[in-house]
Amino acid sequence: MPRVRAVLGLLAALAALSACGAVAFLAYCVHRDRKRRGDPAFRRRLRDKRGAQRRPAEARGAQLWDPAKNEKLQELFLQEVQMGELWLSRGEHRLGVEHLSNALLVCGQPQELLKVFKHTLPPQVFEMLLRKIPLICQSPGRRGEKSRAVQVLEEIMAENFPNLAKEINL
Repeated sequence: MPRVRAVLGLLAALAALSACGAVAFLAYCVHRDRKRRGDPAFRRRLRDKRGAQRRPAEARGAQLWDPAKNEKLQELFLQEVQMGELWLSRGEHRLGVEHLSNALLVCGQPQELLKVFKHTLPPQVFEMLLRKIPLICQSPGRRGEKSRAVQVLEEIMAENFPNLAKEINL
């Protein structure tokens, strides 16, 4: 019996020592973190790093959405939607789908536009539009690369219409 008590006492002491060690380690981590965050050099490095990450993103955003280009894109988008509606109202579904697919290319939010088209277009016309998207995606842009709009349209097709995307080999 005395041995059991001695072993239990040793285990209790070992557990207490482990708990104290863990608390001491956490206290040391908190101390080092506060010291590091308070260091002016650390703050400067962190500010420089965040600024370096922000600059390329701002440059990409400025390059993509120049206000003058944005206005022209909006005009082109509205013109294509209007022409698509005009041809659809005249019964020329093929020409209407051609213009609506062009509107999808210049649209800033093609997924939202596809949702609107899904609810407003007749099912056969919407199906024609969905079949037109991969053809748009396959046509190369300038210098042979795909534009951002084409990449987004491919992602939308793969996510929302996987059966059609497989059928067309997108």
